[in-house]
Amino acid sequence: MLGRSEVPGAAPNRGDEVVGMTPNMDSTAEGRRLRDADMLGAPWRRFGPYLSERQWGTVREDYSQDGDAWNYFTHDQARSRTYRWGEDGIAGISDDHQYLCLALALWNGKDPILKERMFGLTNSEGNHGEDVKEYDYYVDNTPTHSYMRYLYKYPQAAYPYDDLVSTNRARSKTEFEYELIDTGVFDDDRYFDVEVEYAKADPEDILMAVTVHNRGPDAADIHLLPTVWYRNTWWDGLTERPSLRLDQSGRILARHHALGDWVVTASEEATWLFTENETNAARLFGGNNLTPFVKDGINDLLIEGRKGSVNPAGHGTKAAAHYTLHVPAGGSQRVTIRLQRADLSVPASDRPAPDFDEVLKLRRQEADEFYGAITPTGISADSAAVMRQALAGMLWGKQFYYFDVDLWLQEHHAHPLRAPSRDMRNMQWYHMLNGDIISMPDKWEYPWYAAWDLAFHCVPLSMVDPAFTRRQIELMLSDVYLHPNGQLPAYEWNFGDVNPPVHAWATLFAHRAAPHEHGESDVDFLRDAFKKLLVNFTWWVNRKDPSGRNLFEGGFLGLDNIGVFDRSAPLPTGGQLEQADGTAWMALFSQNMLELAIELATADPSYEDLALKFVQHFFQIAGAMDRVGQTSDEMWDEEDGFFYDVLRLPDGTATRLRIRSMVGLIPLCAVAIIPPEILDQFPSLIQRVQGYLGRNRDLLVNVADPQKPGVNGHLMLSVLNEEKLRRVLTWMLDEERFLGPHGVRSLSRSHLERPYVFVVEDQQYVVGYLPAESDTGMFGGNSNWRGPVWFPINLLIIRALLQYYRYYGDSFTIECPTGSGHEMTLFEVAKDLAERLIAIFLRNEEGCRPVYGGTEKFQKDPHWRDLLSFHEYFHGDNGAGIGASHQTGWTGTVARLIQLFGELTPYDALHGRGGLLAYGSQGVSAASER
Repeated sequence: MLGRSEVPGAAPNRGDEVVGMTPNMDSTAEGRRLRDADMLGAPWRRFGPYLSERQWGTVREDYSQDGDAWNYFTHDQARSRTYRWGEDGIAGISDDHQYLCLALALWNGKDPILKERMFGLTNSEGNHGEDVKEYDYYVDNTPTHSYMRYLYKYPQAAYPYDDLVSTNRARSKTEFEYELIDTGVFDDDRYFDVEVEYAKADPEDILMAVTVHNRGPDAADIHLLPTVWYRNTWWDGLTERPSLRLDQSGRILARHHALGDWVVTASEEATWLFTENETNAARLFGGNNLTPFVKDGINDLLIEGRKGSVNPAGHGTKAAAHYTLHVPAGGSQRVTIRLQRADLSVPASDRPAPDFDEVLKLRRQEADEFYGAITPTGISADSAAVMRQALAGMLWGKQFYYFDVDLWLQEHHAHPLRAPSRDMRNMQWYHMLNGDIISMPDKWEYPWYAAWDLAFHCVPLSMVDPAFTRRQIELMLSDVYLHPNGQLPAYEWNFGDVNPPVHAWATLFAHRAAPHEHGESDVDFLRDAFKKLLVNFTWWVNRKDPSGRNLFEGGFLGLDNIGVFDRSAPLPTGGQLEQADGTAWMALFSQNMLELAIELATADPSYEDLALKFVQHFFQIAGAMDRVGQTSDEMWDEEDGFFYDVLRLPDGTATRLRIRSMVGLIPLCAVAIIPPEILDQFPSLIQRVQGYLGRNRDLLVNVADPQKPGVNGHLMLSVLNEEKLRRVLTWMLDEERFLGPHGVRSLSRSHLERPYVFVVEDQQYVVGYLPAESDTGMFGGNSNWRGPVWFPINLLIIRALLQYYRYYGDSFTIECPTGSGHEMTLFEVAKDLAERLIAIFLRNEEGCRPVYGGTEKFQKDPHWRDLLSFHEYFHGDNGAGIGASHQTGWTGTVARLIQLFGELTPYDALHGRGGLLAYGSQGVSAASER
């Protein structure tokens, strides 16, 4: 940043006049609804898919003495036991405080229980950890939830609960999981496709249509029970109990002191059944029930024939519209429910109901219009469908998350400021009061937010709902989430775990994803976020650099079992681990804070001081990763051309842990581009940077030269100079090592034949290549970073490649794949990597989708093959989906990749278009002029 000169042969610089390439969705009907919601307060988002798919087995509901959340509140108890902190259901919706819920229950006449919630294995029951054992799909959704579509596949045979538990429990960690389809319940297509659609006639008039398709060869019966209920907020006796009451016209009047009066109407053939959302203490604990009608009363009526289990007076806090349907082979039946704000001044007979079919048709058309507006015109129909289902999954993944940690700790007698107190998880997080709509990683497997996942959720969510995206960042940085010491909460199992500091990057992304919204409110958003991120940065510097040498720890840092040791536990050798990924994350954090400071300094010059601060931080961190001279205790290995963690022993000696893993690729991601306009805009800042770099020239020896202009006069801050970049890319682009057919693997495939072994006092610690599930129980055993492909880091690698391309342009080429003899520019490498990731979900030449591996039914059956699951991670060699099946979350970033590379050209990338992944600093005022 010492000045710029013209680069011979560079293309003329048009500036960064277009930051992103998201097509205009404002002119669509859904876009107008979003604008009305954001600017006029129209309550289009009041009701949405905010119901969890699993509330049982969560930390919030755990009141055990030993912290065994899975066994304290089980699936078997869930039908009878009232939840304390939330609700769950199938294809469910609720209001944004989850007072009133609406979801679907089913019974095929053979199951031992009413199907009111998804079933899955607990962590100890599954041979690879917890895992949902159902097939349901998020087919469509719009950001205001004006239209939503969901599909559940319900077997006509009795659901094999016991078989799934016993068979999986008996299998080892080296065996495949035993899945629902393996049990044979879908043989001969003897199942129902249960399709649930929601359409909003207006913000407070919601239509629910449930269509049952019999895919089997014979007619079959099914009981459908759309169920409406209130979350039990009156348990303490201090809150007024709401009510559901059947009126003379056959409607339910729903009254709640905070939500107001609502009306629920069912199609005429329904029979309403009423009970209370109260625990069945008699069944669970042998005690006395508070009321004669309890949570599982409707279940007991259907399954056990107990007529006294529901309230004949027609009132309660839980009610179901009971339909018994006879569905012919290959045929279908539909039922409807309407939920609307009550207008008690107008008789029901004088209020015409909207035509269901017309409303559904209109909202479907508007959903098509909305997605048409954001889908590149040149991509295939299959790619467009993948993009749309990924975004539908993101929108279905929103959930009301409620957790008053202060109260929870008091109830556990574990509050550190109130005696008596005992040790308890999260006891240092008593400041937290969460009660918000948050994007979840997976509403069954992970029905709780994970802060670093959420940063990546912003990438696809910003495509459809920029305001909601920003709200997610604001929440994580607010005083009831961010710890007073500056730490961001990780997740409810341990809020104090440390995840990568990617929220400054997410803030930049959210800011630049919606340039049409830039203005005064955007400056406020950036300023407020920057202040909180500064506190978080300070926490990292003070807590995770124990030696003060700019070499950072952090523990597992979201990469679970990637290390030879559990990086979050005391080391068996003693000493400490200086982490290449933790240090690289801090280099990226410094760059992101620099970019934010520059953005803000455009409107407020006082931020120039902070911009200088983060220039200094970046060079100090980058210099520490590869110090001047040849040393054996630094992260960069000159012989190997790769970064490694460094184990620093108690006696002061140190050794590199030579595992070729994603840990050594993350330094590649620490790159930022500075457009030449910045040099003219901030002359005083540039002069001060010149002085700093002049006094510390030795820090520049092993990093990219920040004074050397690239294409169009851009400058670059990077941990890797050109030589290091080539060496690291040579490893990364080798198909025998990192580059898989469907993305960059988390561990080099070379460790298949040559596992890494570290010996401590005759104990061997081994890291070998595992392309699928983990063979250990480290971090629960349901996650594996020793070989599979993970979308979030691949996304950051693509972003980095585009950044490097903006600097080097077409002059930098590299062999891709390594050894192929085929040279590519960095733009072409980025696009190739994106296409490998996208291809996981696309039909290949054989008509199969890699995500579904060898499961024939998923690949060939017309009722299955176009329904997508966006798994947590993917097989390193064949792309098959592994882990949480409805992860969507950060895997939903595939939607952004489809959109970006559906229209991005090399010229666009060089000139700042498509900047959502390849941005450089622009400044608030410059952005607001666009």
